[in-house]
Amino acid sequence: MMEEKHFAYILECADGSYYTGYTNDLEKRVATHNAGKGGKYTRARLPVNLVYHECFDTKNEAMSREWAIKQLSRKEKENLVKGGKT
Repeated sequence: MMEEKHFAYILECADGSYYTGYTNDLEKRVATHNAGKGGKYTRARLPVNLVYHECFDTKNEAMSREWAIKQLSRKEKENLVKGGKT
């Protein structure tokens, strides 16, 4: 049996804003957002595109990273999306 993976991710919304989240099924979660059934924030800013993600072995690690990303400034998130480290 394959071990479950966990992800922290950043979506770019249609208005150019970023949304950061956590999931254990990245493809399904992005589809859920684009179907208007994701977070309240993204529903008003469709469509969304996945622009960044990190994979973790545990839910706790992924959720901790999600929180850390949410603390970043817009500029720091842009740097992360472009391949920089933060």
